[in-house]
Amino acid sequence: MAKQKNKGKGALAQDDLVFKALASVDRRGILDLLRDAPLTTGDIGKNLPHLDRTTVMQHLGVLEKARLIISRKEGRCRWNYLDVSPIQRIHERWISAYAAPSAGLLSQLQKDLEELDSH
Repeated sequence: MAKQKNKGKGALAQDDLVFKALASVDRRGILDLLRDAPLTTGDIGKNLPHLDRTTVMQHLGVLEKARLIISRKEGRCRWNYLDVSPIQRIHERWISAYAAPSAGLLSQLQKDLEELDSH
């Protein structure tokens, strides 16, 4: 908890934006598309035909505000790039902190089972 107290309000607000962005199945789908390579906004729309262009742009805006994507305009095209650093920060803060005790319990369970087998 000491780390949490030392973390600035800006960083906490940024984490909230990341969680909000990840709450949408369509935004997670966009991130999945960008995992392999940057795409134009038009290409993202083609891969998500159930969304109109305006909705795609709104989702990209939420992702950009959460700093999960970086966009760059090139002529008439807008290229969208995945930025995984906010997800890594969330992983370090939330997932790895909660996974460590579980990993320890699994290791202890394995030792206990091996000990039972040896008897």
